[in-house]
Amino acid sequence: MKLLTVNVGTPRAVDYTANPGGLTGIDKRPFKGEGAVRVAEPGPRGMGGSGVVGDAVCDLRHHGGSDQAVYAFAREDLDFWEGELGRPLANGSFGENLTTAGLDVNGARIGERWRIGDRLVLEVTHGRVPCRTFASWLGEQGWVRRFTEHAAPGAYLRVIEPGEIRAGDAIEIVHRPDHGVTVTMAFRAQTVERGLLPQVLAAGDALHQGLLATAREYMEKRGIA
Repeated sequence: MKLLTVNVGTPRAVDYTANPGGLTGIDKRPFKGEGAVRVAEPGPRGMGGSGVVGDAVCDLRHHGGSDQAVYAFAREDLDFWEGELGRPLANGSFGENLTTAGLDVNGARIGERWRIGDRLVLEVTHGRVPCRTFASWLGEQGWVRRFTEHAAPGAYLRVIEPGEIRAGDAIEIVHRPDHGVTVTMAFRAQTVERGLLPQVLAAGDALHQGLLATAREYMEKRGIA
């Protein structure tokens, strides 16, 4: 399991964005500079941006912050979509900070921890929920529905221990919780299978705080203990 590239974005305009400023940081490219890229806790949502130093987050209402500090997507899933879409997809094409190889990103459990390189430790929090900015960036009609139905969203991660990383670094799973709440399951609970929401609570406080609140509200409204 290894890190193929670290991808960083610069602000650019798209045809549609929920950001009133009209900019997005989704255009991420493999880091070409010298040395490593530092990854650190960015701060709470609404204030902190990306955990990857030098990576732009333009819409702090919906992106960035502690529970979405880093976004990882598997090269194997990019390869799948290359076949589906009939065009090449470079590392970073889906707006991911980390493009991985040999790691089951979607099968990772919420709260699972990965060490990348010598020091960086990240913790899985949730799957990426697609938006219209993502669809506009790819230029694919019906993209939100299509991506959602495939249910291989990639993983958002929080920073547990900061560190520096570079392309080619090994990825090691250093902690795997004993519950069965995977990235894919949490994603489906948030999107197309709301009945799964009570089950995702097994992941506890490791869950993305937004999904945790959604699951608890679902339980309360239905009087589920």
